[in-house]
Amino acid sequence: MNCIRIIIIAKEPKPGFAKTRLIPALGDQGAAELADRLLKHTVSQALAAALGPVELCVTPDVQAEYWRHWEDEDSLELTRQTDGDLGLRMLTAAEQGIARGTPVMLIGTDCPALDATRLRRMANDLMQRDACLCPVIDGGYSLLGLCQIDPSLFTDIPWSTSKVAALTRERMRQLHWTWTESEPLWDVDEPEDLLRLQELSPVLAVSPLHSVAH
Repeated sequence: MNCIRIIIIAKEPKPGFAKTRLIPALGDQGAAELADRLLKHTVSQALAAALGPVELCVTPDVQAEYWRHWEDEDSLELTRQTDGDLGLRMLTAAEQGIARGTPVMLIGTDCPALDATRLRRMANDLMQRDACLCPVIDGGYSLLGLCQIDPSLFTDIPWSTSKVAALTRERMRQLHWTWTESEPLWDVDEPEDLLRLQELSPVLAVSPLHSVAH
């Protein structure tokens, strides 16, 4: 398989900043701890896929103390997200990745089912198309793979709504691109998603500190 750059679009998991829609259920600290576990899981799966460079593209501050332990990971490149909305940040990351000579797969940190096996499968599909898409059941997507770039895929998209994947497909149709899709996966965005996480990924759902028997 040819080399593909995985770009993880990530927020620093600090209280009040990450997974804010889960704060009513988990509190500021609990939501941040879950975000930390999901991020670490995502990085481990991206590295295990062994497709090529893995880039951790972060916000708000690449110099923050939290990111320093990632600097010791030789296989991981740490970069800063540009300013602007999510679309501009993703577009800029994808443009810079493709400019370095490889296709890219943009992924978030909210989809535990997007494991190394699925990443390899999507990468294999991408090499035969212009793009690939991994939709999630709420109407968004957890992965967008690109062999080329067009700003329309990231412009005037109502992010964090049920229209994201459908509009992305429509834009690719307008570009006359070929693409492939995986089956829809589930992600962790809303309090009701926590029950599924507990059932399917209990290690991620429960903090190791809270799982120790007293």
